[in-house]
Amino acid sequence: MHVDQVDVTAEVVATLIQEQFPQWNGQAIRRLPSTGTVNAIFRIGDDLSARFPLRLADAAEVLAVLEREARASAELAQVSRFPVPEPVALGRPGAGYPMPWSVQTWLPGTIAFHADASGSNAFAEDLGAFIAALRKADTRGRLFSGEGRGGVLADHDEWMAKCFEESEGLLDVPPLRRLWSRFRELPRTSADVMSHGDLIPGNVLVEGDRLSGVLDTGGFGPADPALDLVGAWHLLQAGPRDVLRRTLACDDLEWERGKAWAFQQAMGVVWYYVDTNPTMSKMGCQTLDRILQSME
Repeated sequence: MHVDQVDVTAEVVATLIQEQFPQWNGQAIRRLPSTGTVNAIFRIGDDLSARFPLRLADAAEVLAVLEREARASAELAQVSRFPVPEPVALGRPGAGYPMPWSVQTWLPGTIAFHADASGSNAFAEDLGAFIAALRKADTRGRLFSGEGRGGVLADHDEWMAKCFEESEGLLDVPPLRRLWSRFRELPRTSADVMSHGDLIPGNVLVEGDRLSGVLDTGGFGPADPALDLVGAWHLLQAGPRDVLRRTLACDDLEWERGKAWAFQQAMGVVWYYVDTNPTMSKMGCQTLDRILQSME
């Protein structure tokens, strides 16, 4: 998916475990097919999973990120009533793999890409309950870090210009440019709250028509209260989307800013993953369609 991607095999993972975590020797190692774009995921036996960063980076910097993600995941686990992975260990570079890596508890379930609950009001209520619990968590005086989504919409103008350019031939770009010119002007009036930060179908587990767990919790941190509303557009049809809005009592401005963050994310994934991760690219197209339909 990335020009700087590092490949990792089950054999490499088995060697790393044998050298660094002998207590797990003999456990079956299985690479999981995944729509994820940041890590390769491997099962370790029945109860654990290992995540290996895909993009080559300085080992010390990767370790700092993994340590921060482990703290964030452990913090989120304390406030969520839905199951989430919990950090277990951090591994070192070795066996030809050049970066640190992480081990978490394994959550059973089916990701929303493969178990569509987008038409379920009950799922929307569950999602709202999850977001509400995170919002109630203490920020402890922390503020948005300034990296990625969750701060000032207009800070993403340069990236969006690239997205519009790369999307020529894939999307009807002129109306999308006009929509961004409106979204980027939406004012910010609310203080940061604690947020998951990436509520896309690949990070949400479904059982039946209910939310059964949430993955990729290492981004838990303070951000625009509207940020987690991306899930309204990535995960829900119109009716359940209204249920989510009522559950969270969103006013018009917050709702529009959530739509804007979903738009920003969708514009990036459509073109970037069109050949390398078609599932993600199609998600972006679907999200854009939902946003455009809501504007009619």
